[in-house]
Order: sequence, then C-alpha cells, then structure tokens
Amino acid sequence: MNIHLLTLGCKVNQYETEALREAFIQKGFSADNGKEPQIIIINSCSVTAESDRKTRQLVRKQRKLYPNAVIVLTGCMAQAFPEKAKELTEADIIAGNRKIGDILALTDGYLQNKERILSVPKHETGDIYNTLSISNFSERTRAYMKIEDGCDRFCSYCIIPYARGRVRSRDIEEIKAEALRLSKNGFCEIVLVGINLSAFGKDTGLNLCDAVDAVCSVDGIKRVRLGSLEPDHITDSMLERLKAQDKFCPQFHLSLQSGCNATLKRMNRHYDNDFYLDLINRIRAIFDDAAITTDIMVGFAGETEEEFNESLAFAEKCQFARAHIFAYSRRSGTVAAALPDQVENAEKQRRARLMAEATRKNEAAFLKNLCGKTLSVLFETCVGGFFEGYTENYSRVCVKTDKNITGEILKVKITHSDDEKCFGEIV
Repeated sequence: MNIHLLTLGCKVNQYETEALREAFIQKGFSADNGKEPQIIIINSCSVTAESDRKTRQLVRKQRKLYPNAVIVLTGCMAQAFPEKAKELTEADIIAGNRKIGDILALTDGYLQNKERILSVPKHETGDIYNTLSISNFSERTRAYMKIEDGCDRFCSYCIIPYARGRVRSRDIEEIKAEALRLSKNGFCEIVLVGINLSAFGKDTGLNLCDAVDAVCSVDGIKRVRLGSLEPDHITDSMLERLKAQDKFCPQFHLSLQSGCNATLKRMNRHYDNDFYLDLINRIRAIFDDAAITTDIMVGFAGETEEEFNESLAFAEKCQFARAHIFAYSRRSGTVAAALPDQVENAEKQRRARLMAEATRKNEAAFLKNLCGKTLSVLFETCVGGFFEGYTENYSRVCVKTDKNITGEILKVKITHSDDEKCFGEIV
C-alpha cells in the first residue's frame, strides 16, 4: 500500500514524519511515490490558532481529493485538543504524539476492522523519550536529529507544554548511533532539534554540549548546528565547550520574543533584555562571525505603542543576522488568551511590518560584513545556473561554476552581497 505523509509546523515535526515514513517502509509500505495514496498521515501543528485552522483545512482537502484513503491525524493539534480533533470526522484515526510509535499498529488495526480510532493518552510526569529513530532524511546534505521532547517553561502564550509534556532527553548512545547511520547514508551536516532543545539533559544530568560532542565524534559528520534555543539556558562554560568543537557551527537561534521587559514579564519569559544583550555580546566575543538569529513577537496582549517601540529599538541594537517576525495569535487554553487589552489585528500587522523592515536592514548589514572573507560553504542546490549553499553561520552563498559541487564543502571568497545572500568565488 502507498502512504502519503504531510507535515505542518516545526523541525521536530519534520523529523517525526521522517521517522514514521521509515517505519512504514520497513513494514512493506511504499511512500510518497506520486501514486494515489491508500493511507494519508497528517502530522499537525498547534502552536497558534492559525495552525489549527491549517490542520482542519488540510484534513478536509485530503478527504475530498482521496475519498477512499485512510486518513491519520497525529501531532500537536491532536494531542493538545483531542476533542476538537475528534470533530474532524474526515479523519479515520486520531493519534496523539505521546506514543507516536503506535501509529503503525493503529493503522493496521483500522485496516482490519474499519472502526474509527481515537488514541490520545495524556502526557504524564516521568514519561521517557520514546520517539522513533531515522537513518535517512529528505534533504541530501543536511539532516535534522531530534534529541529532546517536551517543555517545562509554560510561557503565557504557549500551548506546547500541554501538547508535548515535560522535558525528556534522548540517550547519548542512541544519538551517536543515529549520527553514524546518517553519516553512512551520505549526510555530512546534522541539525540537533527539540521542543526545548537547550533543556537537553535536564532530566539526565547532562547538557546540550554532551549531545554535540557525541555527534561530532562520528566520522563523516563534518558539521553540527543547533536549532532554536532558550537564552537563559546558555552558560559561559557551555559556550567554551562548543567553541572547542571544530565541527560546531556558530549560528545561535536565540528566541527573543520581545525586547521590552514589561512584555517579557507578561509572557512569563525567564530573562530580561539586559541578560539577552549580554549573552549575545559574549557569544560574539567567543565566536568569529557568529550569526545571532531570533524570533520576535509583536502585538502581544497589553503591548502598548511605547512597549513596541522599546522592543523595536532593542531589536535594532542586537543587530540580528536574521529574524522571524510574527504577530501574537490568541491561543485558547493559555494564560495570555484571557489577558486584557488585546491588540487589534490591523495594529499587529503594522507593527510586524515595522519590525521586519528594521531587522532586514540588520540582516543586509551582517551579510555585507562577510564580504572579502573566505568561508566554508556546504553546497546544496543549483538555481538559475548558480550553486547555492550555506556557510557555517548559515549565511546563504551563491557561486557560478560548471562543475557539479552539490554536497561538497568548499572554501569561497565572498565578493559581494545583496539583502538576502552573498556571492563569491571558489578558492
């Protein structure tokens, strides 16, 4: 039977979809081969109300396209809001992410008796890390590796602790074994990801550097980079350990959310802007050409014009290499949903536009500062006659060459840049 897998949301979801694909293929299924699917697996996101809307839309669209297929809805939306998921009668199986490895067995059960299945056991304190593993990934030069699940922080706007449970860390030996499998299958760069990645090891007495060391120890892995990080989990000793790893890529995605202390407090974030600025300055002092990237939310509940302007000025001061700007989305089930002084949508969009304009200028300045330097680039694709790849600090670089250099890491002298990427010549 042919299965089709669809993913909404973050890199963790993408990893879990890859793991499900491998599990089904190992049982004799074929996957995403262009033929009409008999089984459709939708891995949902629930980080915002808009994410839920996209999930509902996708489920209904797939039912219209493939009326006879078995539709499996899993992921964060199914886990956080099982009753709402149950209302999507187009889905034959509703399965939470606490035991995502059970989806194969649930699908077999449905195929045998054709009875609708709702299986969403709640997360519990003391749960262990139990995600399926992978040996391959859809990208040929870079693979994501999930090493942590869950979050204990309970930011006032976020539903994810309810969708993912408490922090659970992957076993170091399993991490190393998966890195070895990926290396043997041709991957030279691994991105470590998690729901709260920087909390890795909180439950086992380790920290994130131990996972980085484990992956770096594998022959064939040439680069290791990190997914999104919580800033207050990063210590000087961790930075020094990361610096000592030649394979570590100095890109730090540190979620800011707001540059206003009053807003951060309402968000229940665990730092202030003085701490954040000091951290990024310490990173830049330790790592040459470190890229500091971030997420910034505008229009959070109660955010005044003065608070927004404070956040805007702080973002400009940080000089981010890249920033993801998004408007606050009221999320049922969270503390922030009930807060007073909610900001109108039109005003949120205005603030998002202003923040994006300011941070784009900083991105262009960061890329311009790379001009004249010689950097290592891992090439991935060829677009319009240019081969494109990424530096260690995840800056996009384009070069013109007649040779196929996909998958190679080459030294490139950066000659010029525009607002989004650099151009260079192979040394």
